[in-house]
Amino acid sequence: MTLRILFLGTGPLALPTFQALCDSREHQLVGLVTQPDRTGRGHHQHLNPLKELAVAKGLAVMQPDLIKAPESVDSLRKSEADLFVVAAYGQILSNAVLAVPRRGSINIHASLLPKYRGATPIHAAVLNGDAEAGITIIEIVQKLDAGPMLGQVSTAIQPNETTGQLEQRLADLAIPLTLQVINEIGQGTATRTPQDEALVTHVRKLSKLDGLVPWSKSAVEIEHHVRGMQPWPGPFSHLHQSDKPSLRLQILSVKAVEIASGPQLPGTVIGVTAQDFTVRCGTGAVTILTLQPDGKRAMPTSDFLRGRKVAVGDTLS
Repeated sequence: MTLRILFLGTGPLALPTFQALCDSREHQLVGLVTQPDRTGRGHHQHLNPLKELAVAKGLAVMQPDLIKAPESVDSLRKSEADLFVVAAYGQILSNAVLAVPRRGSINIHASLLPKYRGATPIHAAVLNGDAEAGITIIEIVQKLDAGPMLGQVSTAIQPNETTGQLEQRLADLAIPLTLQVINEIGQGTATRTPQDEALVTHVRKLSKLDGLVPWSKSAVEIEHHVRGMQPWPGPFSHLHQSDKPSLRLQILSVKAVEIASGPQLPGTVIGVTAQDFTVRCGTGAVTILTLQPDGKRAMPTSDFLRGRKVAVGDTLS
């Protein structure tokens, strides 16, 4: 059965599946609901690739400030959608919204549910050093990410993978799974598996301050932090030197190393070469391989050291 589909999404996780539904010959994509246009520093407008694609395809676009507002719900009804497909939309769907589509609503969630319900499941998988991550398609219910599972796929997290890189792979993995689930819903063969509430974990939204490198943690945890906080909110620290103003650094790649215990506090530079420098952590140390000084480009640490001398005893915090 051909389904009329309204897509609700905004971020990078949503784009590949939205593209696939635009190109689908099995189902009819009737429109896009996405977040309102935003402006950034300097009043430039952030690009929304989903909106650009929808406009290019001649699809209706809705950008409500509040999707649960009565006028927004009325607009949703006019789509006459059989199914809502949701991916990283960014607003909670009320009961009135969920009552609109004839066949219900499904969500593309970037975790192996019931693990990591909430806003930042991909960050959590990298930050916690998980061996794998995945996509779970769930039926949306009022309780956040708690609906029955309609399908799931997993993938191994690569050793040097950042949150952004993993998100792109998961977005691509979501395409065949989502199309399969949509077909099963259309055919009436979808299998709904309840989540095990005993295994549920939750993750919170992050802020820019969460990017601050926690030097008191172990070297392995620091390495996870550096990968997990990219591209947003960005892993950062401040370099403090007695003869220079402090400098904010984005710490972009590090290597965990084992060292003997010593008197230095976490965050202290304990070794410098022409190529890099090493910082003591709560346990072990990390060698900083790539960084980005405030206002400058990202660069190998060797390039940074040619312009600014770093000495043993300098600190980061």
